[in-house]
Amino acid sequence: MGDWAWLQRWKTIMGKLHLVQDGADEQRLLASLCSAQRPTVLGFVNAHAMNLVAGKLDYCQALAAADVLLRDGAGMAILLRRLGLAPGLNMNGTDFIPKLLAAFNGKRVAFWGTREPFLSQAAQRCEARYGVQVVSRHDGFAEVDTYLGLAQVHQPALIVLGMGMPKQEQVAARLATLDSPCLIVCGGAIVDFLGGKVSRAPHWVRRLNGEWIFRLLKEPKRLFTRYVVGNPLFLLRALIYARAPAHRV
Repeated sequence: MGDWAWLQRWKTIMGKLHLVQDGADEQRLLASLCSAQRPTVLGFVNAHAMNLVAGKLDYCQALAAADVLLRDGAGMAILLRRLGLAPGLNMNGTDFIPKLLAAFNGKRVAFWGTREPFLSQAAQRCEARYGVQVVSRHDGFAEVDTYLGLAQVHQPALIVLGMGMPKQEQVAARLATLDSPCLIVCGGAIVDFLGGKVSRAPHWVRRLNGEWIFRLLKEPKRLFTRYVVGNPLFLLRALIYARAPAHRV
């Protein structure tokens, strides 16, 4: 907390946040994303992302380079309400990316992230369910140049990155420099969900904003720092940010 530069970094991200207020607004966003005429990056901002922004300038720069940033999760809703703003719909990637895939029916798609067999399972399921053409799939552990090369060879209309933060945002920023128009989505664990590696919480748990608890119980070792340490830290930072008028949106 001693380095107060994080307040300015938070302001940068909050200033770029696109709040979706209702279903009609979501449909307009979908239509806009599906008709991009240049490389367009879609990112999601949750409490974990804001903690990374606070600690890493390079991650803040990569995230801020996205063309559209959406509010993801209850933590961000708390922050927005503290700022006197309506948080709108919870635009988490696990729900929104399948809608994007459906909108890209018949188009060329790349899945880069996770490991086999979940990567292939995600591709096969999405081809069957959404009618997309998966023209490229690769694990999420290669160097950035590997993904740049794949994009140039296959020229997908939609690239789904399932590498986790902060790598996917950094890869997306580099992909955005390419010439071919495409939508580049920073999807976190989306390929794991689509491939059956990770299961969703029951609907009633999601309605109560408790999916993070469900995931923590499923993967306590991997997610302990992110949720048990990270969530209270985010809330403390949110209180400080909301009381620092010079740094508010």
